[in-house]
Order: sequence, then structure tokens, then C-alpha cells
Amino acid sequence: MPFIPLRTATAALACSALALPALAHDYPGYERQSLYVPVRDGTRLAMNVYRPADDEGVETERLPVIFVFTPYRARFVDTDGEVQEVALEDNLALRSLLRAGYVVAVADIRGKGASFGARRGFQDRTEAQDGHDLVQWLAEQPWSSGNVGMVGCSYLGGTTTHVASTAPPALKAIFTGATDWDKYEFVRRGGITAQFNTRPDEKLSVDLASVPVDADPDGALLREAVAMHADNTPMAGLWYGMPYRDSVSDFTGNAFWDEVAIWKYAQTIREAGIATYMWSNWKDEPTSQIIVAAQNLDSRLLVGPGSHCVPPPSFDFTGEITRYFDYHLKGIDSGFAEAPRITYYRDEGDGKSSYVTSEELPGASSETLTYYLGADGTNLLGAHPVGNGSAGFAVDYGVADDAYFAFWPPSLDGHGVTFDSAPASEAFDLLGYPVANIAVSADRPDADVFVYLEDVAADGEVEVLSFGRLKLSHRNVSPAPWDTLGMPWHSGREADVEPLPEGEAAVLSIAMMPLSHRVMPGHRLRFLVTGADPRQRNLPDLAQDPAPRISVHYGWATGSRIDLPLASMGDAGE
Repeated sequence: MPFIPLRTATAALACSALALPALAHDYPGYERQSLYVPVRDGTRLAMNVYRPADDEGVETERLPVIFVFTPYRARFVDTDGEVQEVALEDNLALRSLLRAGYVVAVADIRGKGASFGARRGFQDRTEAQDGHDLVQWLAEQPWSSGNVGMVGCSYLGGTTTHVASTAPPALKAIFTGATDWDKYEFVRRGGITAQFNTRPDEKLSVDLASVPVDADPDGALLREAVAMHADNTPMAGLWYGMPYRDSVSDFTGNAFWDEVAIWKYAQTIREAGIATYMWSNWKDEPTSQIIVAAQNLDSRLLVGPGSHCVPPPSFDFTGEITRYFDYHLKGIDSGFAEAPRITYYRDEGDGKSSYVTSEELPGASSETLTYYLGADGTNLLGAHPVGNGSAGFAVDYGVADDAYFAFWPPSLDGHGVTFDSAPASEAFDLLGYPVANIAVSADRPDADVFVYLEDVAADGEVEVLSFGRLKLSHRNVSPAPWDTLGMPWHSGREADVEPLPEGEAAVLSIAMMPLSHRVMPGHRLRFLVTGADPRQRNLPDLAQDPAPRISVHYGWATGSRIDLPLASMGDAGE
């Protein structure tokens, strides 16, 4: 194949201690090949392979391989007629890895892109075994050193862990971003579905925009493959149809939540010796599970400041990924093995921030700062319970918005009941997981309850810091089958679900999203309780008339409170 120069190189992100040493060789070009690779049941999956090249041509030495397994099309033509290629983007450092002397391979999962077959279920064992077969195929190619790593974020992050759960001998390391440790808790946290994995399935025309493999110049094989995608299991229907952790899916015929629970395969990953590096960002819901996964897999961890799968700013993200794979796939240390296991972004207020390195998870040494719910003219948060009482509201289903994929909720002040603290007299840091323990009753046996924590500046500007959700009927706390970092765990099993008699109050213990945030002097904390969230895509189906009425009970009799993780202002890690 002809030499193809790489597109404009990405400038290195600013970083200090974690900077990558100068590369021994820089490959400014690549050679691409696309083909169908059959897996164990004969299904042909579209594979795209990019080999590093320089002015003298493609590298002939055997090189380690970085593999990406995607449902979003490895190569496709966008609406402007431009060809987009995952391997030539650098959000996951793929272009940098190619320049650094790695073969980069991107394949479409079965039932998506240019691959044949139909998808039985979202990240099922068939897909995991497909990835196993592709990893081993890559390791056996004449241009491969036999060492394979995987990188991905969101769905692509999930494919790294699910393929690792099959323990392919050639897979040595994975870099995993913004995915789940437990699929049930992720999709139906607290028994309530939200936005992740419930959006409508893409039309077949999306897959038809894939670039055909080299041996299919007229696209006949592509059209044949995409026709099979009509038999894909609908993802939203799959999740909506399993309300309990032990529900049997009408689509798959089994307790599908168990099949796709990565925690069930954690021991396999550990025993296989596959290195793991977990990454997510503070303003992204999967971060809650990424931190738990890092704890249970004894993984490296990076937590950045931004939203879903956004590379952390002011941090040498591509360098970090390259150093990680250099160590595990090439045997190049350059000090990586001695670097602290944990790196996280710390908000320092007034636009200031830093990255903390440590051997312990963020919040592991935080103390508990408790605010009790009460009332004193207006609802308040305070250091002590005040009197006894309740604040009620009718569920407002009008919170829906037109955001297709809102990774973080907007402020819902005015759509439920709120409790405000007094303005802070001095700055303090919150680091870790808040937990809400609130007494709630409703005028019917079940209702959805959402809680939020906000920072309210003196000028009224609001920042949503954390949130959580729980059905009244899922309130029972159970022992968890993994280390939850002390968070309450609700099993979601049908036998543990219990409607709450109308008008009877019960305490809900709700684990909220982790955070790193400095509350500045003059700022107030606001705690909100609502009965609906705009990220519930099925709000029209959930709406009841009349709307449920929910009451939040406070005071010394109930002890309703929110426990916040209070960090030391001077703790900067190592």
C-alpha cells in the first residue's frame, strides 16, 4: 500500500512530572489495510489495521498492537463527505501511539459498522469472545510482536474490560475510560433508568455510511452485512424490560444483567495478569463506578475535571497513555512503574486547580461533614437538626429538555424541595462521595426520588456538584458483592424490593456522585429533592395524573441529613 502522511500532528498537552521522554523513532506516516476477519462462529468482522511508516516506508519490525473495538464505525463518511477514521484521532492517543511505533487496529463489533452479524445484547459474552478472537488474530500477524493492548472510553471502554474478562493470552494491558463496573447499577441505578444506554437505536443508514473494506470496492459486502443489523436487539427495550437485577430478558432469555456485569469477571482479569488503568472525569456519571473498579481491580486511576470522555486539560494525556503501553507492551520503564497509582484533578476555587498524585483513592482520608435538613422560616441545611416537620411537593414531569445526551444534570431548583446552608465563612474542600440519608413518604406505594447537591455563589450562579437517585421500593440496603468504598448498596433483586405503604416514612440512603470541589467563602450549599429528572428519556411514559406527592421529613426525630466528604485543605498527595 502507498505511504500516507499523517494528518496534522497534535501538539503535546502541558504537563510537568509526567512528560514522555523523547521518542526513539517518530513515524509520521502509516500504511492502512482493511479486511474481514472471521471469529469462532464464522461471523466476519471488519478490521482496520494501521502500521507506522516513515520516509523509507512501512516499519518491517514486529511491533506491539493497540486494539480498539467499537460500535461507532471504525471508518465512515460524514455528512460533509469526509472520511473519518478512529485510528487517526487523538482523543484516546491513537494517532500519537501510531507515531510512537505501535500498530493501531480498529474493528467494528458484530451488528454495527461494516461488520456482519446481529447484536444479541449490549456487550454480551458473544461480543466479548469476538474481541478475544480478534486480539489473538492480531497477535499472530507477521507485523505483530505478539503483545496487544486495548484502549477505549464509554462503550469502547466497556469493550476493553469485557474482552479482558475472556483473558486472551496476548492481551497485556487495557486503558479504560468512563464505563461501568456493574451494568445494572449503571443503567438502573436505584431501580431508575436514566439516559445512558436508553437512547433510540441508530438507523441502518448510519452503518451504510461505513467505508467498505479493501476487498469490497463496490460496497456489496457492506450492504449485505448491514442488512443483518436489522435483527439487532433494541438496546433501550432490553434495559427497560429488566426492572430487577435478577429479571430474565425477553430478548436474551437469561438474567442478562449478570451476563454483562464486569465485576463477575474481575478475578479472571486479575489472574490473567492484565494491567488495568481506569480513567474518567468528575463531571461524568460513570466516574462513580470507575473509582470503584480501580479499587476492586487494584488499578491505576486518573480522574480529570471535564465531561464524558474529554481528555483532561493541562495534563499530558497522550504521553501518559503512551508511557503506560510502553511499559506493559514494550518493556520500557522510564520511571512509570514507580509513579504513584492515583492521579486526580483538584478544584481549588477561583479558577485555580492542580493534579494530585497519591497512592490512595480520592476521598479515602476525607472526614464526614454532616448537614441536617431543617426549617427556620425557609428550608435550611445546618450542623444540628432543627425541630420536626416536612416539606412536600408534587412531582413535576415538565423537567424534560431537548438535550440528546446531557452528561450532567442542570439545576432543578424550583422543581421539588430545596434546603440551603448559610454562606460559608471560610473555604473548605469536598473530596469523595456524598451520601444522602433522608426520610421520605409518598401518597402512593412507589415513587422515584432524585437528590442533588449544588454550590450557589453570592451572585446566584449555580453549579451542580453531585446527584443520586433511588426508588422508594428499592430502599433496602444489602451487603454488596464488592468493595463499595463504604457506600450504601441496593441490590435491585426482586425479593429485596418492597413498596412503601402510602403516607409511611422511610429513610432512603442514597450514594451520590463523587466530587472534588472547593466551596469558597460566601458560597452556599443547596440540597434538592425532586421526583423526576430531565435525563429520564421515558418521562412521558412515567407521568402520572395526578402526579405523586412526595414529602421530605426533617428534624431530630428523623435525622434527615447529607453526609459530605470533607478533605484537608492542605492535602496535596505526593
